[in-house]
Amino acid sequence: MTHDILHPSGWKPARGYANGIAARGRMVLTGGLVGWNGDCVFETDDFAGQAAQALRNIVAVLACADARPEHLVRLTWYVTDKHVYLASLRDLGRAYREIIGPHYPAMALVQVVALVEDRALVEIEATAVVPDAG
Repeated sequence: MTHDILHPSGWKPARGYANGIAARGRMVLTGGLVGWNGDCVFETDDFAGQAAQALRNIVAVLACADARPEHLVRLTWYVTDKHVYLASLRDLGRAYREIIGPHYPAMALVQVVALVEDRALVEIEATAVVPDAG
């Protein structure tokens, strides 16, 4: 099986994980991406702000494989507090539409006890499928 590791230019090296994998058939998979910037720095402790950055990170990883948000077929969200998620839906929806657009792939949301990065409030995995040419 052939695949490409996806790592946006200028980001610090990933340690123990890949930010994304492009597999045969133009399926594109991201690792779980949190709401920090390309330097692995959190700019906010606001849930919607972290989720927006995680979505921007997904778009950046997809771009490494010439994939776009409309190629997303699945998002899996891991949150540390579903009540904070629910309270943030208005701001979250606005950010989602600005970053991903009017495209809504299959999604799952799971509340977890904690994420590996202590400041992370959300982590998102993405799967995209880029259509074959012709």
